[in-house]
Amino acid sequence: MKIVCVFFLVVSLKFLMACTSSEPIDRFALVTRHNISHSEVNPFNSLTVGNGGFAFSVDITGVQTFPLDYAHGIPLGTMSDWGWHSFPNPEGYVLADVVKHYASGNDSVPYYYQWPEGEATRRSGATAWLRESPHRLHLGIVGFEIRKKDGSLITLSDIENPVQQLNLWKGEIVSYFEIEGIPVHVITLCDQFSDRVAVQIQSELILLGRLAVKMDFPYPRHEKFNSGYDFDRPQAHLSQLAERYESSCLIHRTLNETQYYANAQWSGAAFVEQTSEHEFVVKPQPSNDIFSIGIAFSADLPVKSSFEFEQVRVDNALAFSEFWRSGGAVDFSESTDLRALELERRVVLSQYLTKIQCTGPYPPQETGLTYNSWHGKFHLEMHWWHGIHFVLWQRAALIEPQLDFYFSIIDEARETAEFQGYEGVRWQKMIDPSGRESPSSIGVFLIWQQPHIIYFADLLQRTRSGDADILEKYAPLVFETAEFMASYARFDADADRYVLGPALIPAQERFDPAVTINPAFELAYWHWGLVTAQKWRKYLGLPSNLQWQEVIDKLSPLPQKNGLYLFTETASDSYTNQRYLTDHPMVLGLYGILPLTPMVDIGVLNNSLDAVLQKWHWETCWGWDFPMAAMNAAALGRPELAVDLLLKVTVKNSYLLNGHNYQDEDLSLYLPGNGGLLTAVAMMCTFRDAQGRNGFPTDGSWKVRYENLTPLY
Repeated sequence: MKIVCVFFLVVSLKFLMACTSSEPIDRFALVTRHNISHSEVNPFNSLTVGNGGFAFSVDITGVQTFPLDYAHGIPLGTMSDWGWHSFPNPEGYVLADVVKHYASGNDSVPYYYQWPEGEATRRSGATAWLRESPHRLHLGIVGFEIRKKDGSLITLSDIENPVQQLNLWKGEIVSYFEIEGIPVHVITLCDQFSDRVAVQIQSELILLGRLAVKMDFPYPRHEKFNSGYDFDRPQAHLSQLAERYESSCLIHRTLNETQYYANAQWSGAAFVEQTSEHEFVVKPQPSNDIFSIGIAFSADLPVKSSFEFEQVRVDNALAFSEFWRSGGAVDFSESTDLRALELERRVVLSQYLTKIQCTGPYPPQETGLTYNSWHGKFHLEMHWWHGIHFVLWQRAALIEPQLDFYFSIIDEARETAEFQGYEGVRWQKMIDPSGRESPSSIGVFLIWQQPHIIYFADLLQRTRSGDADILEKYAPLVFETAEFMASYARFDADADRYVLGPALIPAQERFDPAVTINPAFELAYWHWGLVTAQKWRKYLGLPSNLQWQEVIDKLSPLPQKNGLYLFTETASDSYTNQRYLTDHPMVLGLYGILPLTPMVDIGVLNNSLDAVLQKWHWETCWGWDFPMAAMNAAALGRPELAVDLLLKVTVKNSYLLNGHNYQDEDLSLYLPGNGGLLTAVAMMCTFRDAQGRNGFPTDGSWKVRYENLTPLY
C-alpha cells in the first residue's frame, strides 16, 4: 500500500507531517537490526529493562550479581519514580537557613544559596542536607548466588563464554554464560503494568543446588553522583521478612521515615531465608532445571496477586511492539554516508532508553532510573531536552503526566516568586516530587527553564489545534509563567528598556550572577514566550496584557559586537575570553531551539555560528549541545554542517554499546543527550528552508525515510 505524502494545515502551512517514502517503513526490520548483542564483561555495557517509571539494570549475568564491579561504569540500578528517602534532619534545617541576597537594580533579591562547606556551620550544614535530601532510592539488588564445585562463591572472573542480547522489539534481555562449563540461560523482563522485575533461569546448577537468587538491600549514599547503594551502614536501616509462604515472601524495608516493600513470587519449589541483616536468598529445590521469579517493589503494602512469568513476557512483548509501531520512525538504511548506520543506531536506542526511563509521572533526572546524579533530583531546565521529542515523535501521551506535575508544584513556584518580590510563578531548577528548590550557587540563578512550559503547551496546542481542552487546561500555567517573566524583566528608565538580570546565570553557566545582564538566548526566549502567551490570550478571547506587551516592545535587543551576537551584554569579550568559549554555545539556540523571531538577524547569527565553529572548546560541551548546534545549522540552511555537528567526534558526543550518551567518569550516561538527538533528527527531517530543503544534505549521500514526525515549529 502506497502512502501519499500530505502537507496539511494545522496553524500555518509550515506545520506539517511529512513522509518521504512511497512504502511504509518496515519498523520491525528498522528496530531489530539494532538489537544489542555482546560477549564482553564490561561495566559500561550494562543493559536495562523498564516501564518508564521503574527500571532495572543488569550485568553480564542478566541480573545484578556483581554490583560493586559495575559501580564505576553504568551502575546496576533498581529505581522508581516513587522511591525517595531523606537523611535524618535533627538540626531542623530549612530553606531560610541558606538565604543570600543579591542586588538587582535598586532592589535586594533573596536566593537559596549553596554555602561552601565550613564557611558557616549552620549554613553549610543546611546546604548539604537540603541538596542531598530527598534523594532517589535504590530499591534493592537482585542477583545470583552461585557456588563453584569447591563451595566458594563465583566472582566476575569466573564468568565463561558470555553472550548477552537485548531484543528491543520485545524489551527483553537474554543472557548466557557458563560456570565451570555448566551453562546458565537467563531471560530478564520488566512488568509493564507494575514495578516488577521478572527473571527466568535455566541451568543444571539449579539441580545441583548451586544457584540461588539473592536480594540485598543497601542504604543510600551522600555523594552528588553515586550508584545509590551503600553496603557499609547495616545499622542505619531495617529489612524484615514480614511474610513467608511456599511460593512467595514479603520483605518490609524501613529507612528512617521511608518505608516500602519487596514482594518476591516464584514458580516451582523453593525456600527463602534471611542470611544477614539485609540479605535474603531464595533457593530453588533441585527438582527442575528451570526457575522463574518476580520481585515487585511498592511504596504501600502490596495487594495479593499472582505471578506467571510467561504472562509477563507476553504482555511485555505486546507493549513494546505497540510502542515501536506507534509514533514516528526514521530509516537511514538507503543512505550512502558511512555515518548513517551509526546515526540510525543512536536514534533507535535513544527511543528505547527514553521510553523505559523517562516516561514516568515526573521529569526524569539526567541519569534516569539507572543511578543518582545531583542526588537523584531532576532539573526543570533539562525537561525540554528530556520531553520535547516525545511530542515531535507523536508520543506525547507518554509525557503528558509530567506536564501535569507543574500543576502540583505551582504553589511552591508561586511562593518562590513572592519571596523574591515577583508576580506569577518562578519555576524551580533542581527539585524532587515535593517541588522544593535545592540551594545552589548556579541553579537558583538560571531562568531559561521558565518558558519551557509555554513551549510544551504551545506545541501540544499546535499538534491538536481543534482541541479546546488543551487551551483551557494549560492556560493557567502559560499565563502565570508569563506574569513572572514580565515581572522579572527590570525596567531601566535611563535607557527606556527592560533588562534581564542581575542576579542571573544564563544557560551557558560561565557568568557571575551578581553582574550578568541580558544573555542573548534568554532575551530571545523571553520575547518568544511573552508573545506566545499573548497569542494564547487571543485564542481564548481575552484582551492583550498591557504589561506583557510593554515588556515585549521595550525588551533589550540582542547584544552584538563586530557583527557577532555576544553571549551576554556584559561579556564584550565573548569570542576572546577562553572561559566563555566553553560549556553550552547557547547563542546557537537563537534559531534551532527557537523559531526565528524578529529579534534575530540571520546574517549576524551565521557569523556567530562561524565564530563558534572556529573558537569553541567542544570537549567541554554536553550531550545536548551537539543536537542544538545541528539544529541551528539546519535552520540556517547548512545541512552538511548540521550532520557534521550532530555526529561530531568528541568524548561527550559518544554513544556506548547500550546507546547511552557518555559524558565523563561522573556521568557515564546522560539522557538529555539522547533526547536532544531525537529532537534534532525530527527537526532536521521536517524543517524546510526558503528553498524547501530540510536538514540533511541534498547531494544524494543521505536518503532519509521518515513518517509520523511533527515539525518543531
